[in-house]
Amino acid sequence: MPNIVEPKLISGNANLPLAQAVARRMSMHRGINVGLVEARVERFNDGEIFVEVYQNVRGEDMFIIQPTSNPANDNLMELLIIADALRRSSASRITAVIPYFGYARQDRRTKARTPISAKLVANMLTEAGIERVLTMDLHAAQIQGFFDIPVDNLYASPIFALDIQHHFRGRMDDVMVVSPDVGGVARARELAQRIGAPLSIVDKRREKPGEVAEMTVIGNVEGKTCIIVDDICDTAGTLCKAADHLMENGAIEVHSYISHGVLSGPAVDRVTKSAMKSLVITDSIQATEAVRNCPDIRIVPTAPMFAQAILNIWNGTSVSSLFDHATLGPIYEGLYAA
Repeated sequence: MPNIVEPKLISGNANLPLAQAVARRMSMHRGINVGLVEARVERFNDGEIFVEVYQNVRGEDMFIIQPTSNPANDNLMELLIIADALRRSSASRITAVIPYFGYARQDRRTKARTPISAKLVANMLTEAGIERVLTMDLHAAQIQGFFDIPVDNLYASPIFALDIQHHFRGRMDDVMVVSPDVGGVARARELAQRIGAPLSIVDKRREKPGEVAEMTVIGNVEGKTCIIVDDICDTAGTLCKAADHLMENGAIEVHSYISHGVLSGPAVDRVTKSAMKSLVITDSIQATEAVRNCPDIRIVPTAPMFAQAILNIWNGTSVSSLFDHATLGPIYEGLYAA
C-alpha cells in the first residue's frame, strides 16, 4: 500500500520548464498545489556541482525530473548528486524521471575496445540510491535490462497518434508512415498500426560514419503524405536527406515526428532548408531559442503523460495503461479537442 504522503517533485537544471509543467498537471489531478521541492543546484568556480535541498524530505516519495541531455555529463552528475542528497536526507523512495536518457546510443559493443556506456550509467544511477526509473522512448529497449531496479519506458507514439489524427483529419487515407532506416521499422510499424496507415522504409547505406552514400525507398510513396518517425534527431542530416529522397520518389508532403529533438550543430538550419514541411518533437529536451523560433518545428508536450505516470507509480497502479492513445486521449483532451 502506498504511503499517505503526497508525491514530491524536485528538478535539476536540465529541463526546468518541463518539471514545472508536470507539477502544474499533477496539481490539476490532485486538486491541491503540487510544487517543486525548493533546492539549489549550483556550481563551484571549478565546475563542481553543489546541491542543497531546503525542504524536509524524510519519509517522502521523491521524483527527480532530469533528462540527461546536452550538456549530458553535467546533467547526469546533477541527477546523481540530487539522488545522493535525497538518500542522505532519508527519503523513503527515489524515482528518477529521465524523459531523455543520454548515453543510450552506446548500448552494445559495435567493435573491439569500445564501452557499453548505457550499462555504466545504469550502474551509476542504481548506486546513487535511485530505486526506480521512468523514461520515454529508450533508444534501445534492451537498456531496461541493464538495470536491476524497475524501469518504466513510456512511448511518444500514442501522443504522436493523437497529434496526427488531429492535424491530418480528413487526409488520413493519404498518410504513409516512413521509417528512416531498417533499425527503426518496429517503432514506425507500431505508429502505423495505431493510425491505420501503410508503412514504407528508407534504406540507407553508409560508406563511412556520418556520411550516407545511398538511399533506397522500399514501398510506393507516390501521391502520399509521408510521416517519418524516429526516436532521436541529432544533426538532422539523415532526416533531411530522407525527406528529399521521398519527395524525389513522388511524395506530396513530408513531415517528421521525432521523440527527442537533440538538434545539435546545423540541425535547425538544415530543417529550415529541407523539403520537410514540418518537424514535430516532444519537450523531453528543453528547446533552445533557435528551435523555439523555427516556424518549421513544432513541440508537443509530454507533461500530461509524465504527470499521470508519476501519479500511477505513487498510487501503485498500472503505468502500461498509458501506452494506449485511447487512454491518453482524455489526458490531452484540451490540446486535441475535436
